[in-house]
Amino acid sequence: MRTLLITGPGGSGRTTVAAATAFAAAREGTSTLLLGAGPEDALGPVLGGADLPGLTVRRVDADAGFRADLAALQERAGGALDLLGASRLVPEETGPLPGAEELAVLRALRDAAASEDAYDLLVVDLPAAPRALALLALPEELRRVLRRLLPPERQAARALRPVLGRLAGVPMPAEWIYETAARLDLQLAAVQALLADRGTAVRLVAEPGPAGADALRTAALGVALRGLRMDAVVANRVLPESEAAGWLAGPVAQQRKTLDEWREEHTVHPVAHLGRDPRGADDLAALAAPVAPAVTGPVRWPVTDRIAEDGVLVWHLPLPGARRDSLDLVRRGDELTVTAGPFRRVVPLPSALRRCTVDGAALREGELRIRFRPDPELWPRTR
Repeated sequence: MRTLLITGPGGSGRTTVAAATAFAAAREGTSTLLLGAGPEDALGPVLGGADLPGLTVRRVDADAGFRADLAALQERAGGALDLLGASRLVPEETGPLPGAEELAVLRALRDAAASEDAYDLLVVDLPAAPRALALLALPEELRRVLRRLLPPERQAARALRPVLGRLAGVPMPAEWIYETAARLDLQLAAVQALLADRGTAVRLVAEPGPAGADALRTAALGVALRGLRMDAVVANRVLPESEAAGWLAGPVAQQRKTLDEWREEHTVHPVAHLGRDPRGADDLAALAAPVAPAVTGPVRWPVTDRIAEDGVLVWHLPLPGARRDSLDLVRRGDELTVTAGPFRRVVPLPSALRRCTVDGAALREGELRIRFRPDPELWPRTR
């Protein structure tokens, strides 16, 4: 199954483009699942009741997911709650906690990937770009936190926990905590594998203009730092060149200038302005949104060996749109914290670089190149 994650700045029309993309794919005979990940049912008004064979529409229900999780948690921890005399919470009496919606979206992605229904294409209408990028970062970040708090190797000493608890004088983590962590890690790993799959791509939607250009540059940087593949930019609400007269001449010229700049860096698909808010099957067909891209290889951050020439290894990180004054690198052990603009990611070093020291970095042509010099104490010596 191919997966197309669609996001963009707020107000860019990303929901309309997501619906039009799924609609176009279904019309071509591709079995398509359109997943609405926003807090409200924004897809319903756009689709306008359109029913097309081969197109299935679903919406993430954060409320239902939170209630199910709360009930399952109380069931697993029932013994401890009864021992403490705590009263059970009724799921229907509580609302979703902060973060429940993001977890519900991740669960929906996992379920869609593992579904027995034979979908050829999954189109996801994500929230606005800043929130969408934070959501897509969750699987990796949460797995890292889980490994730090409950290292997997500690689970090997299950039989020793009662003894260790008596020796240390403090209670050891209960078995259900490790079981819950392992189950959550497995679920997050499935979502992380979906995002890293070679059939998954991010498509950014923006309206050509100064504000759209700035937002697109920032979003593309966030996509690159997360190691996600961006296949195209959809330039939405493009005014027709034939209308470049009178007061429309300025906006048309501005859009033309922005489109030319975008084409220098991205694959761009213009979507015409219909002069109204698109609604229903006819309008979605008139938008002629591009269908899903072909499956290609994943994004790679290669390491080049320049020891013979310069005595260093170079790690190449593609970061289009990054600026030197907003870049920061911090190494902690076998991890590197990369900050680019408003985004930050902690990435594990490739095995070869863990035995090296950082020798410097440079940003050239949208690529961050970090130099690593082999540590004589750790690097294998040649005879």
